[in-house]
Amino acid sequence: MTKKPTPLVSPLAPARFPDLPPVAGVRFASANSGTKYKNRDDVMLAELAPGSTIAGVFTQSSTRAAPVLDCQKKIAGSSDGGAAFFVNAGNANAFTGARGDGSVDAITSATAQALGFAPARVFSSSTGVIGEPLPHKAIIAKLSEMKTSLSDDAIASAAHAILTTDTFAKGAFTTIQGDGGKITIAGFAKGSGMIAPDMATMLVYIFTDAKVARPLLQDIVATATQSTFNCITVDSDTSTSDTLLVAATGQSSAAEITANDDNFRTALHGIMLDLAHQVIRDGEGATKFVQIRVTGATTDADARKIAMSVANSPLVKTAIAGEDPNWGRIVMAVGKSGAAADRDRLAVSFGDILVAEKGWVSPSYTEQQGVAYMKNQDISINIDIGLGTGSAIVWTCDLTHGYIEINADYRS
Repeated sequence: MTKKPTPLVSPLAPARFPDLPPVAGVRFASANSGTKYKNRDDVMLAELAPGSTIAGVFTQSSTRAAPVLDCQKKIAGSSDGGAAFFVNAGNANAFTGARGDGSVDAITSATAQALGFAPARVFSSSTGVIGEPLPHKAIIAKLSEMKTSLSDDAIASAAHAILTTDTFAKGAFTTIQGDGGKITIAGFAKGSGMIAPDMATMLVYIFTDAKVARPLLQDIVATATQSTFNCITVDSDTSTSDTLLVAATGQSSAAEITANDDNFRTALHGIMLDLAHQVIRDGEGATKFVQIRVTGATTDADARKIAMSVANSPLVKTAIAGEDPNWGRIVMAVGKSGAAADRDRLAVSFGDILVAEKGWVSPSYTEQQGVAYMKNQDISINIDIGLGTGSAIVWTCDLTHGYIEINADYRS
């Protein structure tokens, strides 16, 4: 296969960043601290109105970064007073020991002082290189500038400021009709590599003007995570910094969301799924967006295990990159998953093309069909195990030489 140059922007990227609407009760600012990126903004501040409720999910890595540990301690706290999200890009502040904890304390305390509320209501995130001290003084020096420039229409600048190896900023929004008024939900994410599900992969910030009690918001977010961010994988590596935060400002005139409000649940889930898919479309070096659907497993858990085995297989992913319909590698990945499977009941399809069934290649399948299908940018692999009713869907991308180029000298 001829090596292709890594594009500056993923070929799977949307045409443009969406025009995210203002969310009542949220203001944004960004700045360039110069800690890693010299010619672009690399810090972001989101100021939240007093009374905003905040929910979050975080990486389950045993080497969690200092900002993650701090957020986990604060997330279930009081909703009194204003709040803020503060993010820096280029340095993960991970595996930095007590020094890293001190950087978090310095940033959250300085932010709280600048905005006039408690440090317990400041949630920070860091993304970038692991194992290097965070130059927090240079970051804090930008707080005065950021406070002055806070604006309810600066969400796009904030979304761009948190990128690292991403080739495009990721945003999504929706509006729904609540009981007594309109509700807006808007958010953005960053993530391109070191993406594997173990809560809510990467950094994600979502804002809504809905009125939602914190326990209910936490339940809605945690539930939606399982079928969105926990169903994507670029490279099977779980970050030390994964953070998803959702803020509800309560500024909408609509009535408070209740546990039975499926409309809000569905809308928030849709935003999370949209952002999760955009992360896959920006997978490092990606040229193909791949959906893997497993049906007929003995349990949903087995279906997920099989889907992830296929999605994380380097052999499957490189075959897709080379547009090679090598269905034998899919069968291999099913077999190695550890889930129950039976060779003679297994069926594999590319889109609606039946490729293999009953322990052998399908009589109706031709190699030409498979080759033509693999030229698509969006690929669907359907696997029926034939043993039960368990099902799962996960999303991944192909594995190209571009992934090696990006990661071979990431610290250089």
